[in-house]
Amino acid sequence: MVESAQHKEHRIFGMTFASLYPLYVQKVERKGHSSSEVDEVLAWLTGYDKGGLDRVIADGTDLRTFFAEAPAMNSNTSLITGVICGMRVEEIEDPLMQKIRYMDKLVDEVARGKKMTSILRSA
Repeated sequence: MVESAQHKEHRIFGMTFASLYPLYVQKVERKGHSSSEVDEVLAWLTGYDKGGLDRVIADGTDLRTFFAEAPAMNSNTSLITGVICGMRVEEIEDPLMQKIRYMDKLVDEVARGKKMTSILRSA
């Protein structure tokens, strides 16, 4: 039974954070933003500081582990709404996929030039 459960699992869960991070940075840099802005939204979402991000990149940590070991998932993630990859993030049922799409959505908002206070769901 374990095999069939793994078979159904989305392959993005096994992707390394290190493979995604440079893509996020490239995306925001193309639009005139910086890697520090990516780091800021990732810290808000997961609690990883720059050293923590550098460590998971160096260790080849997969996304499943990246989120499972996140120092402090933000309690305001439910405030992240909208469409990413054709899906409404607030309606994604799989908790891990939802966290991955939250991350995509935040990086997207940086790239689009949204104000950081708005991205970080500040009052």
